[in-house]
Amino acid sequence: MLPPASEPPGRDTAAPAAHAPEEAPRGAGRPTVEAARPAARIGRNSAGSSRDAAGSGRDVFFDNAKYLAIVLVAMGHSWEPLTGQSRTAGALYMTVYAFHMPAFIIISGYFSRGFDLRADRLKRLITGVVVPYVVFETAYTLFARWANHDPDMPVSLLDPWYLTWFLAALFVWRLTTPLWRIVRRPVPLALAVAVLASVSPEVGDDLDMQRLLQFLPFFVLGLNLRPEHFALVRRRAARIAAVPVFAVALALAYWAVPRMTSAWFYHRESAQELGAPWWAGAVMTLAMFGCSLVLTGCFLAWVPARRTWFTVLGAGTLYGYLLHGFLTKDARAHGWFDGHGWPHSPLGEVAVSLTAAAAVTTLCTPPVRRGRRPGADDRATPAPHPQVTTARRTRPAARHPSLRTPGRPPGRTERE
Repeated sequence: MLPPASEPPGRDTAAPAAHAPEEAPRGAGRPTVEAARPAARIGRNSAGSSRDAAGSGRDVFFDNAKYLAIVLVAMGHSWEPLTGQSRTAGALYMTVYAFHMPAFIIISGYFSRGFDLRADRLKRLITGVVVPYVVFETAYTLFARWANHDPDMPVSLLDPWYLTWFLAALFVWRLTTPLWRIVRRPVPLALAVAVLASVSPEVGDDLDMQRLLQFLPFFVLGLNLRPEHFALVRRRAARIAAVPVFAVALALAYWAVPRMTSAWFYHRESAQELGAPWWAGAVMTLAMFGCSLVLTGCFLAWVPARRTWFTVLGAGTLYGYLLHGFLTKDARAHGWFDGHGWPHSPLGEVAVSLTAAAAVTTLCTPPVRRGRRPGADDRATPAPHPQVTTARRTRPAARHPSLRTPGRPPGRTERE
């Protein structure tokens, strides 16, 4: 390891170039990024995360985090039909739902720090978010017509079905990024917006607005995070503390399963719609924001910062996220859970979990990704793809890093 090159006073030396494009210092020369080291090995930056020095320029820590998170998403969806008969499955389901989407959204916000309203970035937002949203919203609706025997189900781009709500929300969140950069206290303001949404049943269903507003604080938090914040959860003390914290979370979830609905973790309805008094929305929004942050930190603490066999799959989580929903819904439509008893046994629950993990892993593999249209921007999706620019060498012993210039509960409708 070589010490980082010296920086002019006031320069953020902890921000690696592979994370997001940002403004270069005024008066700087030709924009550069940290050059790849000669050997194909992983170099650790000053923030504690690792960057692939083999030529891809991707941060393997975030690729690992995205893959592990998408596996938890798929497993959580597979556990949903089991929660009615298994308290253990319900506890796992509730614990995972407390942090898996917040983790995705925080990472998406972190990689959106350099977004502005430049024409090229708006174009990438349209090709990377709007086009997949239109394609998959239409595909999911056609699939639902067949699976639910509802040929009259309309195709509505204003009413996201199942997984596509995230793309609709991400489009709006990224458009508002310049606004959050000029707000003095963005995270408290976003929390206030989420609280107001949670106590307002009048908020419409267009673009799944409740989820868009109630998950907003996580995106805004990601916009304001820096590499050194992620370094804090990579410390050995954080990894050790994560074990008892997760154990306590599972115990609390096991206790809460018969006492509360997991719909609180979906953030798609107001407190009144969940049969609770209005003030419960404010209390639960703030409490779950704190719990989600703690569990997200514990999850990130155990994400490997080195290249692993699944690192390459982190670049394809968009495909795993959008495609695994067809498998999940098809299994429910064919009664795989309701018509058989074995999935509800302990061994059956393990088999279901492993099957879901294997399926989403397959959907993240390079052969699946090769079918994408050139120019799609993975950074705007659950699989943000760092942008790497041409590098130059500033001195033989060290490289000078800089940045380039810039599910509804039963009883609701089927449109999740």
